[in-house]
Amino acid sequence: MMQDMIYKGTTTVGLICKDGIVMATEKRATMGNFIASKRAKKIYQIGDRVAITTAGSVGDAQFLARLMTVESYLYNIRKEEKPTVKSIATMLSNILNSTRYFPYFVQLLVGGVDKRGPSVYSIDPIGGAIEEKDIVATGSGSLTAYGVLEDRYSPELGVDQGVELVVRAIYSATRRDSASGDGMDVVKITEEEYYQLSEEEIREVISKFASK
Repeated sequence: MMQDMIYKGTTTVGLICKDGIVMATEKRATMGNFIASKRAKKIYQIGDRVAITTAGSVGDAQFLARLMTVESYLYNIRKEEKPTVKSIATMLSNILNSTRYFPYFVQLLVGGVDKRGPSVYSIDPIGGAIEEKDIVATGSGSLTAYGVLEDRYSPELGVDQGVELVVRAIYSATRRDSASGDGMDVVKITEEEYYQLSEEEIREVISKFASK
């Protein structure tokens, strides 16, 4: 029963493109078999060109997103340079590892573009961090999402093509996973900008394949 009160079904995806990264989540939050919210926020901007996606406890995820936003700002002040995606992932990993006996119930993706180029890291609840080289998905709908991503991904994709792929992956997951659904949030990050797609733009992407 306690696990039903904590863990939330979800689907988040990230992929590395030749000119940036794309990350996406759906919006459903569940409590066991109950749909607790249809507007859950699962992707946060924590730096100029860095985002974090969250799967798991909403409270834990929100706290960590706020904490990393502050830590990124303080890093910039102390070192007079923006933190890299790797340094943010390392800070998160250290925080999660230090609380491993009373863990935050989250699985996170940290992605962005810095002086090293585009990168995405997957971080587990006790601080294990892995740099992903192409695609990654988390949450209860990840198996379905992976099927779409692995079939259609190419390292030569641009971010606009990447947007179409992550939207297709999330859309497929919501049709097979009852814990995922109710729309999606999509972010594309390049060296030039951090851009979150509007609902209208996402619907336009979906219309290209949903009727087929």
